Amino acid sequence: MSQAARILAALAAGLLLGIATAHAAWGPRAADLVEPVGQLWLNGLRMTIVPLVVGLLVTAIAEGAEAARGSRVAGRSFAWMVGLLWLSAILGAVLVPLLLGLFPMPGDAAQALKSALSTAKPIDTVPGFADFLRSIVPANVVSAAANDQILPLVVFATAFAFALTRISAEGRAQVVSLFRAVAEAMIVVVNWLLWIGPIGVFALAYTVGVRAGGGAFGALLHYIAIVSSVGIVVLALAYLVAALGARLPLARFAREVAPAQAVGFSTQSSLATLPAMLRSAEKLGVPVAASGVTLPLAVALFRATGPGMNMGVVLYVAHWYGMSLSPAVIAMGVVVAAITTFSAISLPGQVSFVTNTAPIALAMGVPLEPLALLIAVETIPDLFRTVGNVTMDVAVAATVARRGDISLESNTDQDRLLNEDNNQA
Repeated sequence: MSQAARILAALAAGLLLGIATAHAAWGPRAADLVEPVGQLWLNGLRMTIVPLVVGLLVTAIAEGAEAARGSRVAGRSFAWMVGLLWLSAILGAVLVPLLLGLFPMPGDAAQALKSALSTAKPIDTVPGFADFLRSIVPANVVSAAANDQILPLVVFATAFAFALTRISAEGRAQVVSLFRAVAEAMIVVVNWLLWIGPIGVFALAYTVGVRAGGGAFGALLHYIAIVSSVGIVVLALAYLVAALGARLPLARFAREVAPAQAVGFSTQSSLATLPAMLRSAEKLGVPVAASGVTLPLAVALFRATGPGMNMGVVLYVAHWYGMSLSPAVIAMGVVVAAITTFSAISLPGQVSFVTNTAPIALAMGVPLEPLALLIAVETIPDLFRTVGNVTMDVAVAATVARRGDISLESNTDQDRLLNEDNNQA
């Protein structure tokens, strides 16, 4: 059984057992006993967040910026990717509250779930716009890391990564190697924690089942629908980018990108889909000079659905707890979501979920406890994440080629002209 399947099975078993024993005399007492087990597991995940995010950010941004400086195609690709990532984060920040306003979580389920994880407490005060501005630049980066102040930490890591591109190649390689080693070590720790994840998820799910009852299942299905909707909107945006940016007919783009989408849907991995994306780009007439640079760079750095769907996860948890978030708090989330997506390298979905949603939740003061349950159902939204990412990657490759005046003449036409020349010869 795969890791994701084991965690999902633990979630279902914990909820069902909790619901079945909720009215037993010993049920609530058992929930009180197993809840610390789930909290210990969650704290284990939480302790990896700061070193993992900083290590991945420094490595990814430094290497990506250096690649962009060394190639015009890479530079244009990087610029498109950054712009679309910010757009995705803003879409998530706007779309999810709108969807929750139209289709709110059932009131009884929200209240039951809110009381189920009693140790999860949101922030007491909501920072204003002045507080948001003051929080952007850290006065003490060590203190920011110690206090889980993610936004200033992300700003520092980003500035540090770009500064590395201005020093000698030897010095940059040494520093990047150090941060890469830190990130890789943290990934090993996270994988260990996810290996025992079924125990932690079962403990948390049992607690929720006892205290929230059957409403937990309905809430999880509601969550899947809301967050997946953001991925579908970003997927639709990819077709718009292809039509307006690359000037490709929608029917043709849809036809040629479909095989890559199928591979992405079945593998849930952009890295595994890279050969299929290259083939789709070839059929769309994107020269290798463009696709051979843009698509590998996209696989390494670009997750178009990430900022929007990650914002959706955190905003859903805030809705779960009845939190009223100010524009300044949402702006913090947008900044962190847009930047930390660079740390979403090709890792298992559960690892990426932790590294990309937890920093946003910490920046916005949203409880982390529900994320431990939502990891278990990430498999379904991750399908939409991967398909949306794959589609946008191909759309960006075609757009960079078109905007860079690189011919988008189809390879079929090129082959026909070559055959005609050979026949004439």
